Amino acid sequence: MPPSTATQAIVAETTQRDAVVTTDAATLPVERSDFDRWMVTCYAPASFVPVRGEGSRLWDQDGRMYIDFASGVAVTALGHCHPALVKAIETQARRLWHVSNWFTNEPALRLAKRLIDATFAERVFFCNSGAEANEAALKLARRYAHDRSGPQRTRVVSTLNAFHGRTLFTVTAGGQAKYATGFGPNPSGFTHLRYNDVAALEAEFAAHGPEICAVILEPMQGEGGMTPGTPEYLQAARRLCSAHGALLILDEIQSGMGRTGALFSYMQKGIVPDILTSAKGLGGGFPIGAMLTTTEIASAFTVGVHGTTYGGNPLACAVAGAVFDIVNTTEVLDGVKARHALFMEGLRAINARRRVFRALRGEGVWLGCELEEPLRGRSVDVMKAAGDAGLMVLVAGPDVVRIAPSLVISLDEILEGLARLETALDRAVA
Repeated sequence: MPPSTATQAIVAETTQRDAVVTTDAATLPVERSDFDRWMVTCYAPASFVPVRGEGSRLWDQDGRMYIDFASGVAVTALGHCHPALVKAIETQARRLWHVSNWFTNEPALRLAKRLIDATFAERVFFCNSGAEANEAALKLARRYAHDRSGPQRTRVVSTLNAFHGRTLFTVTAGGQAKYATGFGPNPSGFTHLRYNDVAALEAEFAAHGPEICAVILEPMQGEGGMTPGTPEYLQAARRLCSAHGALLILDEIQSGMGRTGALFSYMQKGIVPDILTSAKGLGGGFPIGAMLTTTEIASAFTVGVHGTTYGGNPLACAVAGAVFDIVNTTEVLDGVKARHALFMEGLRAINARRRVFRALRGEGVWLGCELEEPLRGRSVDVMKAAGDAGLMVLVAGPDVVRIAPSLVISLDEILEGLARLETALDRAVA
């Protein structure tokens, strides 16, 4: 009896699945100019195209090597292609990629348990990015306030020059007009105060305490100029939130996962948040975000109230679990502090010779170099000159060069990168 049409289709599909693919998109010749022809120009990429990475070194299409002091904006926390992360993704890729949130999965549960055991948290929500983590945190704060205090408690206090993501909700929370303008009407109910201004925070609570559902802060402003929060300010935020029944949300998307020398920065500040958001370094380069909170607060999110298609993806959680196991060790966290000392020593030595930095600040391997005249306002020029010198750095506004390398960058690579930075500064001044 001949096979049915349906059976023939299944056989054909299986044969196609098992066949060796002879056309490989990875061999398609591409170059930097193709970005301008094919991509939505939300970005202005460097003139070179990285194609391979190992540790804290990258190579471009021409085989030129760069020292990486940027780590994908504080993302590749363990450098490029770390063997433990490669193994984790290869192992999980042969087991299970995706099942949707109609099911749970083992890597997600194991990662949640790691985070809970190491922090204040009792509940975890996984998503795909820092913006999604902050979106979830803000939604949770408003829902929690709505359920317990009524619909009038919606005000969120944030800070000027903050950055919390690119969704309409989080970009409004961020308090930087350049990112929020032109998309209106923006969500209402946000107040933006000066960072580190205790008096302004106290006055806001005095005037609007019963309306405030949450305060959202970065322990150190990253995009806003690499400005650390003072202990007095962060502790005042905690005290005021507790006194008025508001929630304290700490955005640790950049500051977390060992970046400042602790697993999360709040552990160095003498405060505990109600909600914490994590991403970037959590996945070591694989997209993942997380929102951490208590059982009481999490109870405001019941089944169907919030969700995400890919959040808690087995691949992402398997990689993040491997990242966590390496970062959350005394060896790595103490190593971050030692690297901070070497960076600061080297940057001060450059400044003694060149007088190019007005201020040096930061924590761990998350540093801001505020530029002095004649480079003031020209951080992008310095970043481009660094690329020409074989070094990748970041900016944090027009006046600040930002350094955020791998947590485990070698001491030799720090010294070599600092030498290239000095060359770049000379070129930018010339």
